[in-house]
Amino acid sequence: MKRIGFHLTILIATLGAAACTGDLNSDPNPQPSGSTAGGEGNTFDHPDGTYSPWDLIDRLAQQGPPKFTSRVHSCPKVRVATLGNVLASIGINVGNQTNLSAGQLYTSGTNALGGPNYANRIRENIAATTSGMSRMFDIFAAGADEIIAAVPTLARCQVGGVGAQLFDANNTCRPDGITCITGVPATAAHLDFCNLAVTGASDVATGKRVAVAAMMAAAFTCE
Repeated sequence: MKRIGFHLTILIATLGAAACTGDLNSDPNPQPSGSTAGGEGNTFDHPDGTYSPWDLIDRLAQQGPPKFTSRVHSCPKVRVATLGNVLASIGINVGNQTNLSAGQLYTSGTNALGGPNYANRIRENIAATTSGMSRMFDIFAAGADEIIAAVPTLARCQVGGVGAQLFDANNTCRPDGITCITGVPATAAHLDFCNLAVTGASDVATGKRVAVAAMMAAAFTCE
């Protein structure tokens, strides 16, 4: 009932505004062409055109009010514990304490990742932050070699008893490997991006690391 009332309120308000002009789509205060253009002495550009209240009502009916859609379509970060499970599932040794290894970056990056501080009664930060996303990408980049080596042996990457691979003998990206690590079916766009990352790097090994890290970051950072 509240949602219906919300839509009726908007409809009544727009009809009332239009009643003064006699045309629902007319602009009661037309602006000269170019008068809303931005410049050094004012702000940014504003559109000169008018809007249709029917389009607004239709969008609200399909998507709901902003208060609702902001929650449904928000992009929280991956929880720290969940990230550890993800890393382990794709072959990264999260217990590795070698300096700058993926495991060491993960275990030492609790604060950057927004992890909880129970001693000070601070809950985990579920919002995506610059520090958290940067640390997560560093972890994926540091663990890329581990991921590439582990994919053929992972149970989740077995198809008919044959392990998937991220790259073939010609260093070309393979869809079965991408599907395995990202959890979604690889598309032509995935393959194009992956191959571009490999061929555009200073060397093949670096290109493979960049490709794997970028795909993992895209899958787990809402980018």
